Amino acid sequence: MTVGRVEDAARGAPSYRFVHLWHTPLRVMHWVAALAIVVLAVTGFYIGKPYFMTQGEASSHYLMGRTRFIHFAAAAVLVTTGIFRLYGLLVGNRYERLQALFPIRSRDWTNLWKQVKAYTLVRPEAAPHFLGHNPLQQLGYTGIYMVAVAMVFTGFYLYGLSNPGGFFYSAFGWVGPLLGGAQTVRFWHHVLAWVFIIFLPVHLYFAVRADVTEREGSISSMINGGKFVREDLTYEDD
Repeated sequence: MTVGRVEDAARGAPSYRFVHLWHTPLRVMHWVAALAIVVLAVTGFYIGKPYFMTQGEASSHYLMGRTRFIHFAAAAVLVTTGIFRLYGLLVGNRYERLQALFPIRSRDWTNLWKQVKAYTLVRPEAAPHFLGHNPLQQLGYTGIYMVAVAMVFTGFYLYGLSNPGGFFYSAFGWVGPLLGGAQTVRFWHHVLAWVFIIFLPVHLYFAVRADVTEREGSISSMINGGKFVREDLTYEDD
C-alpha cells in the first residue's frame, strides 16, 4: 500500500514511493527468531563439546544444566515465533502470505531462473523486480523453514531422552528409530545447526547487497515495515 512519496531533487533522478510490506508482529518475530538462533548456536555447541570448563565440582556451579535450560528455552521461543509465522502465512497481507513466500506458481520458477542469472551476473539486467521476496529468496526461506522444523523434531527428541516416558519422549520418540538411533539424531541435529550458521551471513550479504544495488531500504524494512521503491519500475508482485 502506497503511503507516501519521496521526490529526488536532482535532475533526471527517479522518484520513489514508500510501500508498507511487513506488519509489526512479523518484524518482531524476525528479530526474536534471529536472537533465538544465535543463542541456540552458542549453547548448542557448548552442549555438544564444552569449549571452556569451570573449576570445582559440577554440582557446585551446574553450568551444563543452566546451558541446557537456556538452549531449550531458546528453542521454545523459536517454536513460538514459528507458530506466529504460520499464522501470518494464512492471514497476513499479500506480501506475508503463503503464495508470497513459497514458489508454488509456474511464473515463480521462471522468475527464479532469471533471478539466479542476475545474482551470478550472467544477465543482471534481466532480473525481475519484486516489492516483497523474489523467487530465490522464497526458495531460500522455504528451505530454512524446513530445516527449522527438522531441528525442532530432532531437538525435542534429544530433550525427551532425559525423561523417558515424559511428554517430549512420547511425542517425539519415533524420531530416534526413524533416523537410526540417538547418536545419528545428534549428528543430524549438529549438521542442521551448521545450515543455520551458513544461512545467516548469506542472508545478511544479500540483504546488504539489495540495499547497495537497489537502494530501496531492504534492511530498514524489517524495522519500519516498508521500503522506498522506484516509480519507474514494474514490480511482479505489485
